[in-house]
Amino acid sequence: MSDSPVSALTIAGSDSGGGAGIQADLKAFAAHGVHGLSAIAALTAQHTRGVTAVHVPPVDFLRAQIDACFEDFHVGAVKLGMLATAEVIRAVADALDAYGPVPLVVDPVMVATSGARLLAEDALEALRTRLLPKATVLTPNIPEAELLSGLRIASPADAEQALARLLATGSKAVLLKGAHLDEGALVVDRYREATGTGTTTFTHPRLPIEGHGTGCTLASAIAANLCLGLTPAQATAAAVDYVGRALRQGYRPGRGEVRVLDHIGARGPEA
Repeated sequence: MSDSPVSALTIAGSDSGGGAGIQADLKAFAAHGVHGLSAIAALTAQHTRGVTAVHVPPVDFLRAQIDACFEDFHVGAVKLGMLATAEVIRAVADALDAYGPVPLVVDPVMVATSGARLLAEDALEALRTRLLPKATVLTPNIPEAELLSGLRIASPADAEQALARLLATGSKAVLLKGAHLDEGALVVDRYREATGTGTTTFTHPRLPIEGHGTGCTLASAIAANLCLGLTPAQATAAAVDYVGRALRQGYRPGRGEVRVLDHIGARGPEA
């Protein structure tokens, strides 16, 4: 396996509209020059105006997909996205245990755009106990961080407290995405490592854009950068820049108002 190219594996949900989930992850992997693998944990019927149906395949089939990837490829990092049930979460955790430590980026898809909670209490507990301790980088948004930490996040001070509590779950690093926190004209993402001494902030203008697939793309870009040998801090910083470019260069492929990211066009620095 020493001469095999490194691959990134996404275990997540499929987006039939092509803007988020597995589809976004594979585009981000390709944009970074990393071979992309996928294990589909959920299938969605969706477009730019919403989700119309969800199907969760049997967990033994999910495990078969994961086994096929690890048995034939050099997996340099794994990205987790939509894992709909406690049974699915436990199956993924068992598979990761079987194949040993691998850099893991956890995007805890727990809250819909409408604000509706997507995970039942037993699934939330399974996520906390089985997957967060394995995370190299955990990438919650504000509503997800509130559910995971049990804290209400309404200020920068609250965000700092939530970071500390999330790191206490065993995650090695946390990127708390700040788009849902009102800090005026700026969006502030906060990154902290369990072994670090402080918080790194990534600040960018708040755009009048409703993006689709930004969280999926950010987590998968971090995973791709880990495959390329960057440290978690370097991988996260590069991924934040990449998503910013992809969002600014995005486009509207459907009848909805959401903008899909330009994964390929964002590969290099802006002219």
